[in-house]
Amino acid sequence: MNSRMPYFGFSRTAVYLAAAVIPAVILMIYIYRKDRHEKEPAQLLTKCILGGCLSALLASLLETGGDYLLKLYYSSHAITAAGYAVVTAMMVGLMEEGSKFLFLKRYTWNSPEFNYRFDGMVYAIFVSLGFAALENIFYIFTYQDLSIAWSRAILTIPAHMSFAVYMGVYYGRARMAEVTGRASASVLLQWTGYLAAVLLHAVYDGALMIGSDASLIFFYVFVILLDLFVLHTVRNEARTDRPIY
Repeated sequence: MNSRMPYFGFSRTAVYLAAAVIPAVILMIYIYRKDRHEKEPAQLLTKCILGGCLSALLASLLETGGDYLLKLYYSSHAITAAGYAVVTAMMVGLMEEGSKFLFLKRYTWNSPEFNYRFDGMVYAIFVSLGFAALENIFYIFTYQDLSIAWSRAILTIPAHMSFAVYMGVYYGRARMAEVTGRASASVLLQWTGYLAAVLLHAVYDGALMIGSDASLIFFYVFVILLDLFVLHTVRNEARTDRPIY
């Protein structure tokens, strides 16, 4: 297929790129505008997006190795398709959210701009949406099908933001705990945020991977409820934001 073929007045490549990136950009703008007190500088947010892209590459490498080891193990052990889906979903959640958290903390934890609790959510979401945007580019250019772009814009991109919302809630509190001399509480809060994101990610992926009628019904109910809780959480965290210093 010729990637330079005109498509509604644009090159096909430009259309695919826009379809992949625009949903993430819209959500970035949404969360940026929710930051009521002190907007984060463009340079730091750009670093978060870059960190998200790098975390996508790291997670891809880790998942390739993990998938190989899982297949090697299960080739000699009996396991149901549902069991394999659950284990795979958990592995993906651990690796993808772990990669995001690694770059999130590296680029933002010691930044002097990290001076409000809500900042932790902003940073986590920008990292996660950087991850999602690069992943989206890969999928859309691999399959060259805009229907994939629509489904991912409605489901996958908001899901990555949702996982990040709960990672960010605890991340901001963890920074506040460290600044106030509660190092143990800070570590606990960081782990809580990471594991919350892993659990949500694993449930999302696992329900899709199982693929039964019941699991798909569960998936759509889960997504609707998650979106509602996320909107409430973002609004509440923005309204009750507090300075860290």
